[in-house]
Amino acid sequence: PPPGARPRRRMEAQQGHCGEGSLNAAQRLRADSPQVLGTGEATPRVSFPFPTHVPPGTRCHTMEERANLMNMMKLSIKILIQSALSLGRTLDSDFPPLQQFFVVLEHCLKHGLKVKKTFIGQNKSFFGPLELVEKLCPEASDIATSVKNLPELKTAVGRGRAWLYLALMQKKLADYLKVLLDHKHLLSEFYEPDALMMEEEGAVIVGLLVGLNVIDANLCLKGEDLDSQVKIKALIGSVGITAVLDQKHYVEELNRHLSCTVADLQNKIDCLEKTNSKLQEELAAATDRIGSLQEEQQQLKQQNELIRERSEKSVEVTKEDTKVELDTYKQSRQGLDEMYSDVWKQLKEEKKIRLELEKELELQIGMKTEMEIAMKLLEKDTHEKQDTLVALRQQLEEVKAINLQMFHKSQNAECSLQQKTEAISSFEGKTNEMMSSMKQMEERLQQAEKARQAAEERCNKMKQELAGRLDSCRQQMAQLDSKCSTLEKELKSEKEQRQTLQKELHQEKDATTLLKTELQQMEGLKKELRKLQDEKQQLKKVREEQEQALQEMGLHLSQSKLKMEDIKEVNKALKGHTWLKDDEATHCKQCKKEFSISRRKHHCRNCGDIFCNSCSSNELALPSYPKPVRVCDNCHTLLLQQCSSNSS
Repeated sequence: PPPGARPRRRMEAQQGHCGEGSLNAAQRLRADSPQVLGTGEATPRVSFPFPTHVPPGTRCHTMEERANLMNMMKLSIKILIQSALSLGRTLDSDFPPLQQFFVVLEHCLKHGLKVKKTFIGQNKSFFGPLELVEKLCPEASDIATSVKNLPELKTAVGRGRAWLYLALMQKKLADYLKVLLDHKHLLSEFYEPDALMMEEEGAVIVGLLVGLNVIDANLCLKGEDLDSQVKIKALIGSVGITAVLDQKHYVEELNRHLSCTVADLQNKIDCLEKTNSKLQEELAAATDRIGSLQEEQQQLKQQNELIRERSEKSVEVTKEDTKVELDTYKQSRQGLDEMYSDVWKQLKEEKKIRLELEKELELQIGMKTEMEIAMKLLEKDTHEKQDTLVALRQQLEEVKAINLQMFHKSQNAECSLQQKTEAISSFEGKTNEMMSSMKQMEERLQQAEKARQAAEERCNKMKQELAGRLDSCRQQMAQLDSKCSTLEKELKSEKEQRQTLQKELHQEKDATTLLKTELQQMEGLKKELRKLQDEKQQLKKVREEQEQALQEMGLHLSQSKLKMEDIKEVNKALKGHTWLKDDEATHCKQCKKEFSISRRKHHCRNCGDIFCNSCSSNELALPSYPKPVRVCDNCHTLLLQQCSSNSS
């Protein structure tokens, strides 16, 4: 057999043993149930569904024991809390679920304890780790002193049980055990590495014990014999531990867990099958893609070969063409020099024109900034106008001066608008000039191309004439070869200059496009100026209306001054009525509306109160006034009633 066969068989045997742990536990429950639920005979050992005397060699047995102990603790805590809430939260020491809880907790604390050898014999008690709580948590010193002061306790087991009773009564059992679990390096002296208190199950049990803080326990320690083992067995038999350790419930819970795990595994298998099918489809698609890509690669290789052949042919043709061009260049260089001199002159002229255009653009940009500043000034002027309109209501004398300032500002704005319109017209003229200059440049380029064609024709004629002079030229070829290199360099430089000229042409075209965009912006500014003119006209209308209101106010003031003398005389006649002052009244007494420039104040000549025009529009003849005078509505009705009663 191969070298790895034996360990695999051992692992399979251990896994099978672990899987059958739940069934073995159930079988142990059935086998040990007659001893647990017996008639209370004195037997040397308490048989439990979880073995505490398993040899340390097998690891799966300890895992089974921890799981069984944790399940039993869950059941006992659940039954204890339910019974306590149904019957009452204060529990005595004779309460059966509480006794069952202490039995299960004692077995949990005993699990994995190390045997200590002394002079008397072997000692295996859980009170040793509980004594560490006093050192780690000083609050537990009261429990330790009270346990030591009990004279009835003779064994370490009885002291441990008394310590658990007192911790439960203080509702700090979970806190003290948590302190122990936080210091596992100290617990390693008392417990084995696979013990319940050293593993994660211990932390789970401590979390379950927190729920017991709901219960109030009233336990008596003096009259009870906690050292004896017989009493605990009798309690187990008399209470009927079937309520806590029911085999059916335990097996049903295990079956539920197994069914849940089976369902999860089936779902996972279905998901894996779906993913496998998707992966297979993707693989098929990928293989198809790979085949198509390979075909495309072969086609591309063929195309590359064809392109290579064509490029080689084109290279040969270009070599022949270059030889012919060199011959023609040597003959036509003189005519080209003249052409290039003319082109250089034209370039200089165009550069001058470009500089002039740049200066004009700078002037246009300056005018644009001035336009923006003028717009901002106009906005500020509008805000100032609004402020002056508000101030007109309070100060009548300052209104005329502010209106004059507004008039001057409007004239200045009109002047600036005229200037801007003139600038816009000048800009349009300049743009037209630019367009005409561009057309002229294009015409010059066409003329240069025509001259070049004429030069080529001359070169052809020269070829025909120089056919007979080839013999004399062969001697000069050696000298001309040296000049060819220099000429080629000059050709390259001239080509570069030509490219720069083309770039400059493109830049000038871009400049023309920018000018067009600026013209569009100027049109937008014209529209905004029209809007401002409309707003200006509206403001003029408002100003005229306010001036009319002010004139009316002046007329009313002159009339009121004349009437003040009459009112003073009437006040002497009116002894029972008080004449209100203008400053004291801000609202009409009848309609309660606020007085303003349009809604003025009027005194009633009868009662002396102040009303608006609509509430005091009536006129009657009073005994103190020979002519009819302004009277409020209430006084009008009262005086009419008095007149009617007097006449009757």
